[in-house]
Amino acid sequence: MKRKFIIDTDTASDDAVALIMAMNYPDVEIEGFTLVAGNVKLKQGIQNAMYTMSLCNKNIPVYPGIDKPMMRTLNTADHVHGVDGMGDIGLPLSGFVPEKKHAVSAIIEKINQFPNEITLVCLAPLTNIAVALLMDSSIASKVKECIIMGGVGKGRGNVTPIAEYNFWADPEAAKIVFESGMPIKMVGWDISRKYAVFDNEDANKIRELGTPLANFSVDIQKKCDEYARNSSLIKGFDLPDPIAMAVALDKTIATEVKKAHVTILTNDDYSRGQSAIDYTGSTLKKPNAEIVLKVDRKGFLKILYESLS
Repeated sequence: MKRKFIIDTDTASDDAVALIMAMNYPDVEIEGFTLVAGNVKLKQGIQNAMYTMSLCNKNIPVYPGIDKPMMRTLNTADHVHGVDGMGDIGLPLSGFVPEKKHAVSAIIEKINQFPNEITLVCLAPLTNIAVALLMDSSIASKVKECIIMGGVGKGRGNVTPIAEYNFWADPEAAKIVFESGMPIKMVGWDISRKYAVFDNEDANKIRELGTPLANFSVDIQKKCDEYARNSSLIKGFDLPDPIAMAVALDKTIATEVKKAHVTILTNDDYSRGQSAIDYTGSTLKKPNAEIVLKVDRKGFLKILYESLS
């Protein structure tokens, strides 16, 4: 029996690769892509997801979700991913029509329809998920597992010195999700920065696969690669959503995981969106998440290459 996934995404260049990995994984059935504003505005994210889906010759429901954070102004990441979110390389990202049903309704209905069967993979600000929990808190205990790309397990952030974009973009939503009781596994930006960076040699190895999907997956990283090199953060583009997806697809990819209590800060300073993790138990709060601390890069690359071949 295939595993059932719902993938919540603000589809930009790294999300697109993650979607390809999931669509081409043999034992996964995707119940739907739920879209939310984040890397790009909602309408653009929908087009990006559906264009990527068309390249894989798949027909998966795409549900439009919430177009802004719960209590904040939307701050997109077009300076990282390009104005269209897909590297600004001239792709025909228009004309696709999503489902009429709202993403939040789809999330609630699917989880209730398949209790303890849905793997929820969150690659974006957690707005859709938080609102779904506010509307039906029972879904927290009905999700099989919730894999979240967000936060920082160890090290520095990519928006502020201590905050990662997805949690920073909508910290109130992230706080609701982490306090919901969902079985969460967090894959922070630190994992991508250490295990999912692609320099020129790594990018060429992807191209050597010789498929349209392989070239597409590198081409759309154009703006991300420029940003990474110019900001001196890393030596090439990184793929945070794909490495989180790899953990969702194959749990053995995560080679070190630690349970801990995660508090999401909602302040208006550098700590906005920080994932404050209590590894020592000093807060006396029970763990509410599993934090991925190390992954198998070779295993990740194997899944990536196979999905693009």
